[in-house]
Amino acid sequence: MIAVVKPGLLTTVQDLGRAGYAHLGVARSGALDAPALARANALVGNPPTDAGLETTLTGVTLRAEAAVTVAVCGAPARILVDGVPVPFDAAVSVDEGSVLEVGPAISGVRSYLAVAGGIRVASVLGSRSTDTLSGLGPPPLRAGFVLPVGTATSTVDPVVPDARPMPDEGQEVTVRVRLGPRHDWFSASARDALLALPYVLSVKSNRVGARLTGPPLTRAVHDELPSEGIVLGAVQVPADGQPLIFLADHPTTGGYPVIAVVEGQDLPLLAQARPGTAIRFVPWT
Repeated sequence: MIAVVKPGLLTTVQDLGRAGYAHLGVARSGALDAPALARANALVGNPPTDAGLETTLTGVTLRAEAAVTVAVCGAPARILVDGVPVPFDAAVSVDEGSVLEVGPAISGVRSYLAVAGGIRVASVLGSRSTDTLSGLGPPPLRAGFVLPVGTATSTVDPVVPDARPMPDEGQEVTVRVRLGPRHDWFSASARDALLALPYVLSVKSNRVGARLTGPPLTRAVHDELPSEGIVLGAVQVPADGQPLIFLADHPTTGGYPVIAVVEGQDLPLLAQARPGTAIRFVPWT
């Protein structure tokens, strides 16, 4: 087991999520930067489906109740074991009773900590992920929590995915979109503006969605839209005209029109972009 000493701003248990339950009103959830979690899992010999920890900006401090092997990937951070620096993005042995510190993110937003054997909290609908919107899964970490760890196996020899660079401070992030299904509810000038002008990531962004500020998108149709299904990456436009990109903990239905959908492989870029980052949409072809 590992014990939580300092939980950080928001640290949650995440795996690859609980896909397939949207018809029951249950979102996918799961790691916002799934490739980073998969890399951390591979470094410690876990399958990519194992659960790890997702930190947000400020890191986390843990104590090993037994000897474990860990790896931290995603947003680069200073990693300490009993105050001694150890490598980031590599498998590290932590002795029983030792304290592991994952420091604040140097760039990016979310770091991912995998433990050999995986985090073995109770599974809900086939996933151990925390859903911050619905409350499914384990709650966000608090000081004093003790997390069970599975038995490490030497039979798994996963391919380690390549590390993906984090967005640099001040760097514009480009994401690909496909217009629809309700792009016809917006004026031609609004559709042009979405693809021509950058938006800025708001401090109000979270695991539910990336909120943007910029040129308001003007609706051409002012009727009420009945609630309809929402997918991961949907770009919804509320009444204020400011786009919202839905992320892993998104609601499964919504009543505001969706002007476009972001290509899934680009969503980790949004997960690692800091507030104030310029976000530019380009056509997905």
